[in-house]
Amino acid sequence: MSRQVNDSSSYRGRYSEPVPTSNLVNDENDFPEFEPFQDEATPRGHAPAGGPLMVENVDMCQQVNKPNHYTTAYDTQNLVVRRGQEFVMRVTFSRPLTQEDDFQLEFLIGSNPSPSKGSQVVVTFNSRRGGPWSGQILENRGQSVMLGITPTADAIVGKFRTYVAIMTGGGMQRTKRDATTDLYLLFNAWCPDDAVFLSDESERREYVLNDAGVIFQGSVGAVSNRHWMYGQFERGVLDACIYILDASRMPIYNRGNVIKLIRKGSAMINSQDDNGVLVGNWSDDYSMGTPPTSWTGSVKILLQYANTGVPVCFAQCWVFAGVFNTFLRCLGIPARVITNFSSAHDNTGNLKTDLIFKPDGTPDKRHTKDSIWNYHCWNEVCIARHDLPPGLGGWQVVDATPQETSDGHFRCGPASVAAIKEGLLCHPFDCGFVFAEVNSDVVFHKRDRYGTLSPFRVEKAHVGQAVYTKAVGSSGQMDVTHTYKYPEGSNEDSRTMSRAEEYGCERDHSELSEAKMSVTISAEPVHLGQDVNLIVDFQNHSELPKTVHAHLAGSVIFYTGVTANQFKDQDFTVTVPAYQMERVMLKVTGQEYLPHLGSQLCLHFVVTGQADGDSLTAIKVVDLQTPGLTMTVSGEPRLQQEMFVTVSFTNPFNFPLQQVHLAMEGPGLMEHKTHYYRVIDPQATISWKESFFPRLDGPRSLMAVLDCSNLHQVFGIVEVIITA
Repeated sequence: MSRQVNDSSSYRGRYSEPVPTSNLVNDENDFPEFEPFQDEATPRGHAPAGGPLMVENVDMCQQVNKPNHYTTAYDTQNLVVRRGQEFVMRVTFSRPLTQEDDFQLEFLIGSNPSPSKGSQVVVTFNSRRGGPWSGQILENRGQSVMLGITPTADAIVGKFRTYVAIMTGGGMQRTKRDATTDLYLLFNAWCPDDAVFLSDESERREYVLNDAGVIFQGSVGAVSNRHWMYGQFERGVLDACIYILDASRMPIYNRGNVIKLIRKGSAMINSQDDNGVLVGNWSDDYSMGTPPTSWTGSVKILLQYANTGVPVCFAQCWVFAGVFNTFLRCLGIPARVITNFSSAHDNTGNLKTDLIFKPDGTPDKRHTKDSIWNYHCWNEVCIARHDLPPGLGGWQVVDATPQETSDGHFRCGPASVAAIKEGLLCHPFDCGFVFAEVNSDVVFHKRDRYGTLSPFRVEKAHVGQAVYTKAVGSSGQMDVTHTYKYPEGSNEDSRTMSRAEEYGCERDHSELSEAKMSVTISAEPVHLGQDVNLIVDFQNHSELPKTVHAHLAGSVIFYTGVTANQFKDQDFTVTVPAYQMERVMLKVTGQEYLPHLGSQLCLHFVVTGQADGDSLTAIKVVDLQTPGLTMTVSGEPRLQQEMFVTVSFTNPFNFPLQQVHLAMEGPGLMEHKTHYYRVIDPQATISWKESFFPRLDGPRSLMAVLDCSNLHQVFGIVEVIITA
């Protein structure tokens, strides 16, 4: 017979009290309003003139504090400030203060607050010693006193409750619980003593304050971008980010440690093993949720999770990265989304991605376990790493897409980008895994009928061909590949790879003879529905002519490199004169691939060939380009003035679009809105007009996404400058 253990007894014998793990508690009985002193009674002094001191009003001075702390944009009724920096409060007493008066401020976070854990902070304003936060009287105008409070630069991050306590002869008299005086304390990229300090003002505005961004997708040579609305300042998002930490049961007193908080966030943004925010889905079936391609940003996802406590369906890597970026920036951590093109996966942390081919040269999909994603998105955070040797702080990789476990949870990082570049894979966290994502060798094997593998080609520069992020202050791309790796083949690169091997990363050391033949594939950009014209160049490096028996395989793939549907098999033969190049043009019609697309817009072509015992292979990924949405705004672009946005779209295809969902949002302008169309006939035009009232000034953007059963990844963006 089993005995149920209730919460109140589950910690007995382990902790004297349960570990506080909830921040957003609304505890009306934090402390008694009167708390008697426990030491021996002390003789009373003379009664102050004018009667006992009482608190009449507490003003959190939001109009002063928010601009100073760069928190004006947060759509909340409560004060939001950053740690390590002074904020002010005005307390109005029942009479002017005298020399004998003694009072203190108390800031509490979570349940069972404790001074030793930093969750109960006392701030004093006289010679009596208080807690670690400092306080000073800035202005004393009779009954009204302006107080300056400076939290420590390593204070707990979250929502604090505020009290004013007055010392009387026999104890402390506190103000009543007042939710309007609660304050949110964030990380501070403006404070040199904070672990998230960022010295460049333009970078702080980009990586902390920018609530809209660009995530790069596509493939090398055909990079596309999608806008993503981070919306970290929108109503309810800050509480949702704190709720995520509560749902993870992260102890309150660990929430000032940026490394612990980031690792917990990385685990919680995905739902694997901890009921976190997003459910990953790399398939063509999104019937039980929202397709990853149809999200406009993070706000709807975070609010839905916070309101229901149920993981949101569905996400792929750029959705995980976009939502994680919102979480990080919302709490004050400088963060950006990174895209690694040709990203190695499933290689168990070694430096070899093995692609296997059958004896006839065609891909052996059954035995190929590794994969190369066209692109993979993760995040970088800029933090000090006092746990690592000097020089390894700064940008760190963190990844919320569930791939491998790290200390028992699906998470990744923070992994020092500087350590990855130098091959210093001995340092925490997960440097070896990220190193392999950007540095793996691609080894092409031929498998004989007995199952024996023989390598016939090694590509050392294919993986991690380019690493991009959004540029500071513009929507263009910034190439940060050089921060991850030295130029291929350089002395520094050789040193890095050797060092990585010393730390256990296995490399390929196949001794291959010089190839007598090579092949490459190229193609111009292609719009959805158009024919694909492949240019296949065979190069003969020998003194004899060569006849190549070649094969073209065409398939629709997920961006993860996994095949969705195969649609093309074509044999052809070409003779290449000695020391010459022979070009073959191959056409793939729209009618051939369109019926096989599903939700994917990525075509994968492999040309294989045999010539006098030599094996040839070339791979080309073609991302199909989609039409865009047209967006226009009208009305006077001023705060709180009514404006209008119109989204229009003409179906350019010769087939109808079914079950069309149109979504639109703009942080600081308009909350998430949707519109549904049952069908859009060929050449038909739809138009959707919505009004909005700008909440925030400055450069703002509105984004719309169209998604339907037979067309995906159709976007529109419009920029507007709102004046105050």
